[in-house]
Amino acid sequence: KQKGTHTKPPNASGSLSVAPTSLGLDHSRLSFLPPLMAIPSDSEGGPNPKPVGVKDKDDGKAAPEDATNGLGREGEQDEDEDEDEIEEDEEDDGDEEAEENVTPSSERKNLDRLLRRLSGGPVRLRVHDVVIRGNTKTKDALIESEVLDAFRTASSMQELLQAAGLANTRLRQLDIFDSVNITLDSGPSELPGTANVVIDIVEAKNPLTGDFGVYSKPEARSWSLEGSLKLKNLFGYGDIWDASGAYGFDQTSEISTGVSLPRFKAISTPLMARVSLLSHDWLKFSSYKERLLGLSFGLISSGNHDLTYNLTWRNLSDPSRVSSKSIRRQLGHSLLSSVKYTFRVDHRDSHLRPTRGFAFLSTSQVGGLGPDSRILRFIRQEFDLRGAFPLGFYHAAVNFGVAAGAILPWGSGFMNSTTPLSERFYMGGQSSPVCNLGGPTSLLGFKLRGLGPSDLRRVIPPKRGEDEATASSERDASGSISSPGRDVTGGDFAVTAFADLSFDLPLKVFRESGVHGHVFINAGNLVKLTDDEFKNFSVKGFLEMFRSSAGFGIIFPTRFFRMEINYCYILKQFQHDHGKTGIQFSFSTP
Repeated sequence: KQKGTHTKPPNASGSLSVAPTSLGLDHSRLSFLPPLMAIPSDSEGGPNPKPVGVKDKDDGKAAPEDATNGLGREGEQDEDEDEDEIEEDEEDDGDEEAEENVTPSSERKNLDRLLRRLSGGPVRLRVHDVVIRGNTKTKDALIESEVLDAFRTASSMQELLQAAGLANTRLRQLDIFDSVNITLDSGPSELPGTANVVIDIVEAKNPLTGDFGVYSKPEARSWSLEGSLKLKNLFGYGDIWDASGAYGFDQTSEISTGVSLPRFKAISTPLMARVSLLSHDWLKFSSYKERLLGLSFGLISSGNHDLTYNLTWRNLSDPSRVSSKSIRRQLGHSLLSSVKYTFRVDHRDSHLRPTRGFAFLSTSQVGGLGPDSRILRFIRQEFDLRGAFPLGFYHAAVNFGVAAGAILPWGSGFMNSTTPLSERFYMGGQSSPVCNLGGPTSLLGFKLRGLGPSDLRRVIPPKRGEDEATASSERDASGSISSPGRDVTGGDFAVTAFADLSFDLPLKVFRESGVHGHVFINAGNLVKLTDDEFKNFSVKGFLEMFRSSAGFGIIFPTRFFRMEINYCYILKQFQHDHGKTGIQFSFSTP
């Protein structure tokens, strides 16, 4: 099969070949040319009219735009002609202008006739040919598999337009092309009621892209350097190879590389494989460091569904040697072999400032797939529901949400087992609950890992012969050894809820830039259920232990993130919680 040649769609004979796009809807084009107009057969133009000025496919010539162009000009060159000749020339010019308006008027009538036909009901039309041009590297099989279903069932003009839009979306998501132009043209004159689809693509001139940035996490008071490289369509199968790295100055570092394929042979869903090395520093919050070496496979990624498998070696260590008993029990090596399924729908009108719609997230994870005794065995479930509705004044809208999650061990002796430390729920931080669908984690006004179950760190007495000044510095006013602090150990069951009222600010400059205000209230709680703690659980006691905060602030939405300057007031907190009333900054990405 040669590039740029006609190929039959599956509703005819042969195969279908269509060219893709990866650009957004604002860059890709869907051209509708007048030769495709469906006009009643009793009209003057016949079943396949060719408006003036449109190139004829058979003879390659264009119909003249004005058959009278240049007529009646003889008298205009001689200024010495008498007045009768000048008047005669002016009359000829008037006739000429009238004739020039015939062509655009005819085209407008054809377009109006077409719109009436489309609004009156289905206009029967089928695809005759599809032409591919520009895919010098991308495999035809990949292109065909992306658009085959879209054009197969199109039997009318309306369905063909929808199919072209669907094909555009699918191919745009491949992210391997610079531009695309989809043109719908009329079929052969001897086959009325047919259309040709011509797709011109431009493959990426530079398949290697990269970015680098410095990012701040105010809730953790940390900074990180992050960079990534991406190589697109290396083998022509839409494959994307990428490598990324991140270095956090005091908390997290990551190096990872992976490859993704939009489909592979008979498998119609995207596939992904990734190797990563991560390091988390939780010494400040929980007295341990975490290192992970993992391999993950994306098995299903279709529509609202995602299924992944993870195999991760994990090592927890305590360089400070002051970790609590709960932390020390889980130090050392372990193996995570799990399957994770995610279902997500998001019908909100915006991720940064939703004013109507709803979103729902469900995440299910089963760990412990394997015979090794060191494999972590647990079942983890999360739900997150968000909603928004407008109030009808000042662009005001109410956002609300509820999130819940639970994790439990399974296997022999699970009643006496505990859940993995890293898989538990932790609450706090300054991320916005409006933007993120991330489960029961966000609670404005509280520090990262700033509430929930905790355990007293180990007290290390002074060594014999230690300097008296050093020993006295570790004693409090009563003369006893001062408390070394507590380790946040996370919870097995967590619930959060919030309500947020957003509104426009009175200044015009704020309204035009999208800057707006909001008031909010949020609450949450998490408890431990393992180690016989479930015996002490009660719904009433759980609700009474809810922490809560309220406040107001100004939101600065950008294309990539949402920045908030909030004043938070802690309504309720308990001993060992880390909530703070005052001004706080928040950066959130949708």
